[in-house]
Amino acid sequence: MATAALVLPFLNASAKYLTAQYPVPQIVWARYAGHLLYCILLFAPGRGRRLFFTAKPGVQSLRSLLLFGSTGFYFTALRYDELPTAASISFTSPLMVTLLAIPMLREKVGVRRWTAAIVGFAGVLVIIRPGLGHSHPAAFLVIASAFCYALYQILTRRVSAWDPPDTTITYTAVVGTGVMTLVLPFVWVSPHGGVDALVFLGLGLFAGIGHFLIVKAYQQAPASVVAPLNYGQLVTATALGWFVFRDRPDAWTWVG
Repeated sequence: MATAALVLPFLNASAKYLTAQYPVPQIVWARYAGHLLYCILLFAPGRGRRLFFTAKPGVQSLRSLLLFGSTGFYFTALRYDELPTAASISFTSPLMVTLLAIPMLREKVGVRRWTAAIVGFAGVLVIIRPGLGHSHPAAFLVIASAFCYALYQILTRRVSAWDPPDTTITYTAVVGTGVMTLVLPFVWVSPHGGVDALVFLGLGLFAGIGHFLIVKAYQQAPASVVAPLNYGQLVTATALGWFVFRDRPDAWTWVG
């Protein structure tokens, strides 16, 4: 999970770079289609058709839809929010995972995990400062994304008991690719150059690696233990925002 937290900000930074010139549906399609392509190339030679066999197709489909919704909300928000701010707000997700792990996974959450999750949520409130007009309304899209992502993580933990990680990570991409392929002809904009084409290809690579690591993490440990390690994304997101987009977080964002 710690390694995933280093990889996934590159996915989000790539998406933010592309939102300046390309429609969000096309970016979402490239993220999922590339992810699916890399999974097939990597796993299909050894697994064949078994790669697409799942003991729980309903759960896998729901997982995929939740991540699809989370991705759509987040990429749309990145058009308006700075990368470190969006990443910070998205960290309401560990608190949600901690809450949901109790009824959905029957996990016992101790005082230390509760304290860590609540302090993290307090930091998010400092960054958003709701009602004070300091955040763009797109911040609430990030919260919606975080909720979908929390449910996705809970179901990832559940499905790890039934399906191998390569099947789970492949299904993650199937639904998003299928839905966005139907939309793609109406929004397609050809990449303007080689750099943009490479960034489009990188979307699926960063997504596939990052989420494969997440699936492996939830296969090994309880959700309430693993989820807070997502906070590591803030370091990479802040660095990328600073060096790539010249986003300099204000003092309240640093405090949060």
